[in-house]
Amino acid sequence: MATHKTLVSTSILDADLSDLARDSLRALNAGSDRLHLDVMDGHFVPNISFGPAVIKRLRRIGKQPFDAHLMISEPSRYMDQFINAGCDSITFHVEVEEPIEPTLLKIRKAGRQAGLALKPGTPLSALEPYRELIDIVMVMTVEPGFGGQSFMRDAAAKILPAHDLFRDRDSGLPGGQVHVDGGVNRQSAGLCGGFAAEVLVVGSTLWKKGVDIAEEIRLIKALADEGYRNGAGRSKQAIPSRTDRGETA
Repeated sequence: MATHKTLVSTSILDADLSDLARDSLRALNAGSDRLHLDVMDGHFVPNISFGPAVIKRLRRIGKQPFDAHLMISEPSRYMDQFINAGCDSITFHVEVEEPIEPTLLKIRKAGRQAGLALKPGTPLSALEPYRELIDIVMVMTVEPGFGGQSFMRDAAAKILPAHDLFRDRDSGLPGGQVHVDGGVNRQSAGLCGGFAAEVLVVGSTLWKKGVDIAEEIRLIKALADEGYRNGAGRSKQAIPSRTDRGETA
C-alpha cells in the first residue's frame, strides 16, 4: 500500500429530505466520490428513513456510485428491490437474524458489490464465515440509527485488521474495501486514514448550516491521506488518546 487516496461517501441522511436530488448533486459537485444511502426500518434500528422507491428516483441524477447501507431486519426480503433501484453496492448488517450467505450471493450474482457492516460491539470474527463473499467491510464507529453521533475511537481499532479479511482468499478475489461509518469529521479523519480506511462515510458534519461542503470534503480527504502517510495506525498499536494527537472533544 505505497499510495493511498481516501474516498468520501456522503451520507444524505441529514440532508434536506424534501430535495434529496439537489443536495446529492451539491455533495457530488463538491468532491464527494459517491453517495451513502442509509436505509432504516424502525425495527433493526429505532429510526425510519427511506426505501428503494426513493433510491430509484434519486438514481436519475447520474451514474455516480450509490452505496446502500441497509439497517433493516430482513434484507433478503427486499434485496431485489434495492438491486432494481440501481444501487452499486449493498451492505447489510452481520447481526441480522436470518441466513446471510444467500443474500450476499444474490447481490454478487446481480453484479453489485456485497458488503457486511458491524456494530461497534461486534467482533471482526463474525465476518470470517463470509470472507469469500464480501467486497466491503463497513466498520461502524457509532451505534447505527441516527446521524450526528460522536465518533467511537475504540470501535475504530477494527479498521486496520479488517483488511486481513481480504487477504489470501481461496476464491482469488481481488482485495475489497474497508469503509468507516459514524462520526467521521476533521477530528477523526486522520485516525481513520492512519488505519488505512479506503472509504470514509461523512454525513452530518457536511450538512450543518454555513458549512462549505467542498472545503470540508477537501480537508477530510487531506487529513485522512496525511494520517495514512504518517502510518499512525498501520501497526496494531493502541489508539492514541485525543491529548496525544492534540485534539479536543
